[in-house]
Amino acid sequence: MHALRQEILPPSGVEFATSLKLTPSTLRELRTPPNATTRHEFAARALCNVVIARSSLLRIFELREEPAPLQVDDERERRRALKGTEAVEGEVEMDEHGEGFVNIAKSTGQSVDAVRTVTKFYLVREHRLHGMVTGMEGVKIISSLEDKLDRLLVSFRDAKACASIALLEWSTAVHDLVTVSIHTYERAPQLMALDSPLFRAQLRVDPLSRCSALTLPKDAFAILPFYQTQAELDVMDQDQAQTRDVPYAPSFILDLPAAVDQNIRNVVDFVFLPGFNKPTIAVLFQEQQTWTGRLKEFKDTVRLVIFTLDIVTQTYPIITSTQGLPYDCFAVMACAASLGGVVILSSNSMIYVDQSSRRVILPLNGWPSRISDFPLPPIPPENQDRNLELEGCRATFVDDKTIFVFLKDGSVYPVDIVIDGKTVSKLTMGTALAQTTAPTVVRRITDTHVFVGSTVGPSVLLNAAHVEEEIDEDEEMSAPTAVVQMDIDYDDDDDDDIYGDSKATEPVTNGHANGKAAKKTRTVIKLSLCDALPSYGPIADMTFSLARNGERPVPELVAATGSGPLGGFTLFQRDLPIRTKRKLHAIGGARGMWSLPIRQPVKAGGITYEHAMDPYHTENDTLILSTDVNPSPGLSRIAMRAAKTDISITTRIQGTTIGAAPFFQRTAILHVVTNAIRVLEPDGTERQIIKDMDGNMPRPKIRACSISDPFVLIVREDDSIGLFIGETERGKIRRKDMSAMGDKTSRYLTGSFYIDSSGLFEHNLRSSVPVNGATTTLQAAVNAGNSGQSLILIRPQGVLEIWNLPKLALVFSTSMLSTLQNVLTDSHDSPASSLPQEPPRKSQDLDIEQILLAPIGESAPRPHLFVRIWAVSCVPGPNMLLRNQVFLRSGQLTVYEALAGGQGSELPATARASSLDIKFVKILSKAFEIQRPEEGEKGILAEHKRVLRMFIPFVTTPAPGTTYSGVFFTGDRPSWILATDKCGLQLYPSGHNVVHAFTPCSLWESKGDFLLYSEEGPSLLEWMPDFRLDGPLPSRSIPRGRSYSNLIFDASTSLIVAASSLKARFASFDEDGNKVWEPETPNVSDPLCDCSTLELISPDIWVTMDGFEFATNEFINDMAVVTLETASTETGSKEFIAVGTTVNRGEDLAAKGATYIFEIAEVVPDPAFSSKRWYKLRLLCRDDAKGPVTAVCGFTGYLVSSMGQKVFVRAFDSDERLVGVAFLDVGVYVTSLQTLKNLLLVGDAVKSVTFVAFQEDPYKLVLLAKDISSVCVTKADFFFADGQLSIMTGDEEGIIRVYEYNPHDPESKDGRHLLLRTEFNSQSEYRASTLIARRSNDDPMIPQAKLLTGSTDGTLSCLTPVDEHAFKRLQLLQGQLTRNIQHVAGLNPKAFRIVRNDFVSKPLSKGILDGNLLTHFEALPIARQLEVTREIGTDRTTVLRDWIGLSGAW
Repeated sequence: MHALRQEILPPSGVEFATSLKLTPSTLRELRTPPNATTRHEFAARALCNVVIARSSLLRIFELREEPAPLQVDDERERRRALKGTEAVEGEVEMDEHGEGFVNIAKSTGQSVDAVRTVTKFYLVREHRLHGMVTGMEGVKIISSLEDKLDRLLVSFRDAKACASIALLEWSTAVHDLVTVSIHTYERAPQLMALDSPLFRAQLRVDPLSRCSALTLPKDAFAILPFYQTQAELDVMDQDQAQTRDVPYAPSFILDLPAAVDQNIRNVVDFVFLPGFNKPTIAVLFQEQQTWTGRLKEFKDTVRLVIFTLDIVTQTYPIITSTQGLPYDCFAVMACAASLGGVVILSSNSMIYVDQSSRRVILPLNGWPSRISDFPLPPIPPENQDRNLELEGCRATFVDDKTIFVFLKDGSVYPVDIVIDGKTVSKLTMGTALAQTTAPTVVRRITDTHVFVGSTVGPSVLLNAAHVEEEIDEDEEMSAPTAVVQMDIDYDDDDDDDIYGDSKATEPVTNGHANGKAAKKTRTVIKLSLCDALPSYGPIADMTFSLARNGERPVPELVAATGSGPLGGFTLFQRDLPIRTKRKLHAIGGARGMWSLPIRQPVKAGGITYEHAMDPYHTENDTLILSTDVNPSPGLSRIAMRAAKTDISITTRIQGTTIGAAPFFQRTAILHVVTNAIRVLEPDGTERQIIKDMDGNMPRPKIRACSISDPFVLIVREDDSIGLFIGETERGKIRRKDMSAMGDKTSRYLTGSFYIDSSGLFEHNLRSSVPVNGATTTLQAAVNAGNSGQSLILIRPQGVLEIWNLPKLALVFSTSMLSTLQNVLTDSHDSPASSLPQEPPRKSQDLDIEQILLAPIGESAPRPHLFVRIWAVSCVPGPNMLLRNQVFLRSGQLTVYEALAGGQGSELPATARASSLDIKFVKILSKAFEIQRPEEGEKGILAEHKRVLRMFIPFVTTPAPGTTYSGVFFTGDRPSWILATDKCGLQLYPSGHNVVHAFTPCSLWESKGDFLLYSEEGPSLLEWMPDFRLDGPLPSRSIPRGRSYSNLIFDASTSLIVAASSLKARFASFDEDGNKVWEPETPNVSDPLCDCSTLELISPDIWVTMDGFEFATNEFINDMAVVTLETASTETGSKEFIAVGTTVNRGEDLAAKGATYIFEIAEVVPDPAFSSKRWYKLRLLCRDDAKGPVTAVCGFTGYLVSSMGQKVFVRAFDSDERLVGVAFLDVGVYVTSLQTLKNLLLVGDAVKSVTFVAFQEDPYKLVLLAKDISSVCVTKADFFFADGQLSIMTGDEEGIIRVYEYNPHDPESKDGRHLLLRTEFNSQSEYRASTLIARRSNDDPMIPQAKLLTGSTDGTLSCLTPVDEHAFKRLQLLQGQLTRNIQHVAGLNPKAFRIVRNDFVSKPLSKGILDGNLLTHFEALPIARQLEVTREIGTDRTTVLRDWIGLSGAW
């Protein structure tokens, strides 16, 4: 049996982070966009790049400082201040459509207030790598002297525990990372050890980038030197021709015990020290390992050695050696060169060690004096009650003498290094500043910014600004040196969750006037929140529930995510969640709908005038134009919303509408039908009609159009086009001369207009003659302040052309679009020839059906907000990215991002007078299986069956302060195409079978509404609130302030039962009930142990209806919904909640456990809540056990539970006690139980998996087969499809194994042994899984099983069955992709998934396909796809059909 493993959601959180100047945009300021208001004179700038990684996911962000958005009231006040009076209506209209108000403040020499700025993350690129990231650093190489850019150094680990380092740099040509070199240490003797898979590598880089060091097993470093100057190249005795392009010297392995000090072993941490002429390393190691039970024999076993790395002479002299450090030291930090020395973190203290081995300690609780002989300073009275634990903490320097310590609960404490003369006298810790996220990595990324990355919750960017304050002389020592700035409002919904209240007070300033009192100033660090990267953390458990989007029930995946205070639930849906607000069957619209903001004229005193437009409020739509095919030849309607009434049809027009849009500054409607172009008044009456005629002969019907005031493009069925332009002074349209485009009979497949609101085209237009010319008409004068317009056309041979308007100058041309190349650049060719053919050309398979250039991203459509689209001579981008979207008739949707070309200001020597220096980079490619019309079918019926597949751009504001620009894709695979600031482009299904028409609509005073015509007819929709669109699945976070270990969904009540994970203080008692040990001082506390509570939660309002508290030393291992016999129902059975627990009794006594049976009972509703029904948990039975009850599940009518190595089957007697009917010894420690009918699957921590059957007459558990190898199984599941059954298991290393039960195979020893068929290294451990039904196209009676797994790194994956023929094709394709495409960092996908097994001759890797690798096939250019499939003996269409049939979340 074969399967495909796909990652639905990538790993979540941040495990590694580094800051560097990687992209060219960080070297210059971002240009202010056109039409910027006065407050935007501050140019946004990219401070640096921040690269983060979690498991195999690598993301590159740009950190930008930009003007903060103003609110509407602030903008009005600013305009009033500039003008001096309130603007009259005419001036307001001039400001909206003319050239704007004059900057009075600037012209009169008045001072303008400093612009308030914000610092935010913007995603540049992301990759799912074929290796696990173990470290990241930024380095400078010899090439950095020329381009001023840093390089990225990343260390990896693959399935064979092979350590490797990759040197990467940014390529502007492909807008991505490219590999400079890769260094692997697979053959190093240190990696041959048996325990090498347990080793965790660390990567460090010298502050001057002279070399890097990667830790290896057996106390060794892999040193990679980098050349910094040409002089270093000359010193090396190598061929200059070879080293000229090589930025590094040969790497070597430094064996610390052999080369530095024989006592160095068990390396804990190391760091490079700044301020030395040669690379200098401080190594923290434990010469003799110990633990708390051996402190009487060994304590203070940690040592520190500082030595110099002389790469040329291969000598390593020791500078300093310090002994007698506490055994619990775990990290070392390098101090600034001006201070020298290092700071060592231990679990209970902080220690400063200088170069002379002088030590200064700061105890943080009462334990240092009890576990160490280290001399301690006297503790001040105010700190004697301080009880802090540094386990799991992270720390960083915010300046030369101030350290911020982030505890594992997120508390931030400042630590100051006090200097007396030239030596450090003491360390002082202030009170907690704030509480932020639980830290995994803390990096100081700029002089004033600190990044706190977390693997269990959101990661935050903090601003640690240095501010000079005046203080009195007597306050100099008492006032804190770090405070929280509370008056900054960043409009972030997560502020309250991520960033708590300040526990410090502002320093008091003495208020003497006129400077009479002597003042002193000092620097105070003010801490504030800048931005956050959302993350949900590890998935502890998950279950499906039934949610309601309005009145529509949908499946929703509920996952228990996060840890500690950041714990809670994360809800995932497959489709973008929408709800119906109202049905609008009266307007029709099966062939198209357009909601238009037309300015309605008003008659007063016989004079007609138009309403002035309010610049502070974007106008809402005023009418809806819809069209249908039936009755023939089509019918169009104009509907308006009357005051205090529903919508009504005001005008009916014969004919099918092809397109409609507001025209002449929204004073008229431009209406295109199949044979004419019409200008309509706002009430629907006809102002002008231009019939599409060639003399007296009618032209072929119009099949498509594009409208952009004042231009109109039509495309006819014979692929000819027509171009029209509006004349504002006449209020009418006329044909535009197209002689500049060549022969007027030229053929084009499709075309569209683009309005350059970003300035990308304007800034990158290279022209030898003026393109736009002088503004001579009223229309040109009105639009003089607006952005330029361009016309994009596709010729039949696949040539993409961009024509500048209004003069129709060709500025961009490329033929690479027809094969969907990864990067499209200007070919600088003259206009291509596309004359009509005889016989007429027929549609071909790879013809481009539609093209659209539109902004996509997160933006604010109101005119006072800074539109964050920009372009200078480098890469553009903030939060609205230009995308060039192409849909092929074969079902291939491809999205490109438009970027600056980077070719400079020189115009190539071509026949063209103008050139657009841009490029298009492919960022998304998706194949669709679409319904093709039957050949030869024509007529009204065929037209009625035809499905329109179109890109429709939209701008929506689902919530105040949040605006998205996106594209909706209609047809039989309707989808939303969106992007956010911190996430790449995403494609979300709409949840409909087919969508015929779509338009954004604000007719009902809401900017978040959409009109959509689906299989249910026309409806007004809106997005469900609170869902985040920053991942492949729409998600919603339910913060609970605690984490949960287990989740189940009770179908009978539609409620969720959850087990929360809490901490309680543990105390051990003797036989007389007295405490064995009690803390004698306040700064020594009791240890903590796990405990649990059971909660009954309503998924509608997310309120805990009821709960059950266990003992403080009892926690839940597993729980399940089981069907047991009962006399309380007519059927004789009922669903109960079974819970298995562990009772922890300390180190000296064996743990016990218990089995609980609960029922969910309905009670009188609580009037304080809106829920109509209310439920309680009722305990029916508690059955004590001699050991922990580690897993529970159920057969029909029986409870299955495990205690240690035994499995019990029990019946529920009289609703009050459990009676055993069968048992079986299966292993050492049962971790997983799973049932299917009367079959039982038992996973064990040592004895792998056991396959068992249960019989009732007589009661007996029968051992069918088992795995004879020793494997730690954390989860075991059944997996079946098409009459075949397999067993899936996962272990602690993330290895997925597929077993088969086949008694007819001789290797199974008459069926006693399970046959291991496949081993696949997923690299992420999963303890949560759920089985769902998957029905194939032929819809069999018994569905296939699809297995969803949730991993500890946040990955959500699925295993899908694959039939034999498709599997063989995809497996061959996988081999081709492994060998024939370039992988990021030169990683090997095959080695990434391989599993070492010494009991087989070759790896068992051919049963599971790697979905992450196969995904690259869709992104390949068509020519490469054809080439790859030809080599494996199949065709591209067949492979895509196989792939499409397997895709989808659930």
